[in-house]
Amino acid sequence: MIQITITPNNIHMTGHACRKGSDGIDRACAAVSALTCNLINSLRDLASDRICAETVSGMEVIEWSDLSDAGRLLVDSWFLGMADIADEYNCITFT
Repeated sequence: MIQITITPNNIHMTGHACRKGSDGIDRACAAVSALTCNLINSLRDLASDRICAETVSGMEVIEWSDLSDAGRLLVDSWFLGMADIADEYNCITFT
């Protein structure tokens, strides 16, 4: 199970989806990772927001002091993607 905590100044994620298909691929975990990597890159490169990101297996932390309007939109978009993954795979809890 992946646990995601979102505060006004950070996103903290821990855990693994543990939803491997019969082919051995964990599509839920891959989707979460792809969306989160895209969020980090987009906040830096598209919104030019200053963030601190730490990514290790089973844990990701993204922190900021002030997000631009574009940055907030990117975080909202990322959240919609996470909610869809949670609905489809039942592998994410939000706190």
